[in-house]
Amino acid sequence: MKILIADDDHNLRTVLTKELSEGGNEVEGVESGTRAMELLERDEYDVLLLDLNMPGLGGMDVLKKIKTLELSTEVIILTAYSTLSTAVEAMKLGAYDYLTKPFKVEELRAIIGKAYEKKTLINENLALKTQIKRQSQSHQIVTKNPAMLELLENLKILAESEFPVLISGESGVGKELAANAIHQASPRGEGPFVPINCGAIPEAMLESELFGYERGAFTGAFSKKLGLLEIANYGTLFLDEICELTSFLQGKLLRVIETGKFFRLGGVKETSTNIKLISATNKDIKGEIERGSLRPDLYYRISTLTLPIPPLRDRKEDIPLLVENMIKSKPDFKNKRFSEKALNILTSYPWPGNVRELQNVVYRTLLLSKNNIIDSSDLPDDLNPDAKAPGKKLEDIEREYILKVLKEVEGHKGKAAEILGIDPKTLYRKLFGYGVKE
Repeated sequence: MKILIADDDHNLRTVLTKELSEGGNEVEGVESGTRAMELLERDEYDVLLLDLNMPGLGGMDVLKKIKTLELSTEVIILTAYSTLSTAVEAMKLGAYDYLTKPFKVEELRAIIGKAYEKKTLINENLALKTQIKRQSQSHQIVTKNPAMLELLENLKILAESEFPVLISGESGVGKELAANAIHQASPRGEGPFVPINCGAIPEAMLESELFGYERGAFTGAFSKKLGLLEIANYGTLFLDEICELTSFLQGKLLRVIETGKFFRLGGVKETSTNIKLISATNKDIKGEIERGSLRPDLYYRISTLTLPIPPLRDRKEDIPLLVENMIKSKPDFKNKRFSEKALNILTSYPWPGNVRELQNVVYRTLLLSKNNIIDSSDLPDDLNPDAKAPGKKLEDIEREYILKVLKEVEGHKGKAAEILGIDPKTLYRKLFGYGVKE
C-alpha cells in the first residue's frame, strides 16, 4: 500500500511511519494539510491518515478538496475526543473512518486494511463492468487438431510466465479466445481480463480509453475516468490489432511496459499498473516494421513469447466440434442439429473469415431454418455446391438476420450490435447499405 500521513505531531508521524512501513508498505509523512494536498495532486496514494487540527489548511479543508478533485484515496481521520463531532461530519464528506487519539497501532492497521479493500473493490467493480460489456463469447477452446492440441500445451506454458505474449493469426481465428485462455490459466486468472480492439476505436478516443483522463482534461471530461491500463491492474490487458496503434501511442505503451507507470490525460501525477500484456495481430509483422507501422523497439518488448494460431482451413476436423459447441451455447437451438451432408459442406468450405465466419453462418442458418434438422438446402448457396437454382446468398441471409435482430430489440442499434457481436459502426454501415436510415 501507498500511505500518506498528514499530522503536525512530529513524534506521532515518526512512529506511524516506522510501524506502517513494515510489510513493504510505502509510507510518507507530512506536517500540514497544504503539503498533503501538494503530494496528493502529484501522486496517487491508497490511504491518507488525516489529522483534523493542523495549522494552515485544516483536515476538513483537505477532505473537501479531495472530494472536489475526485481523488480515489481513502481517508482515515485521526482526531482527539474534543473534535469527535467534527470527525462524524468528516465521514459525511466521504472519509472512510476515524480513530480517536490515543489509539493502538494494531487497531489502525485493521482500519487501513479495510479502507484499502474498499478501494480495491471499487476498481474491481469497474473492471467487472468492463468485462461484462466487452465479452460475449465462451472461453472454451474445442479442438482435436494436432497443431491446435500442441498450441493448447504451449498456451499453458505462456500462462505461467509474466512476459508479454504476441498472438498472430488471420482475422477470425480466435485470438481473443486464446488470450482469455492464457489469462484464465495464469496466476492472474482471478483478476480482470480487459480486451480492446485497437482498430475498432477512433484514434482520438483510443488514448483516453487506454490511459484514462482527469476531470477537465478536455471538453466533455466532466469527471475522472479510469483507463483500461488501470482497470486491468493485477490482471491481463489484451490489445487486439496492436499494429493499428499510432507511433505516438506505441511510444506511450512502450514506457508503460518498461516502467509500469503512466499519466492519465490531463494528469500531473503518475499512476502505477501491474498487468500481463497480451497483444495480437492479423498482419505480417516484418512487413509492418519495414513500412514503419510498428516500432521495432515495441515489437521486441511485446513479442518475448509468441503464439501463432493456424487458420480454420488447416484444421477442418474441428468444424463439426465447433458447430456442436455453437449449438450448445445457445439454448434456443438445443433441439436443432446439422445433417451429415450439411456438415460435409461446412467442412469442405475454405472459410476465409475463419471461426468468426463459421459462427455467423451457423447462427443465421439455425435462426432462419424452420426445421430441427438442418440440411444442405438450408445453407447459403455460396457454400452449397449442389444448389441448382439461384437462392439466398450469404449477404442476403446476413441482411435478414440483422434486420430480424434489430426488430427483436425494437430498433435499439446498440443492443443489436451487442447481440450480433459486431462493432456499432459496422452495424450502422450495413444498415445504411440496406437503406435503413432511422
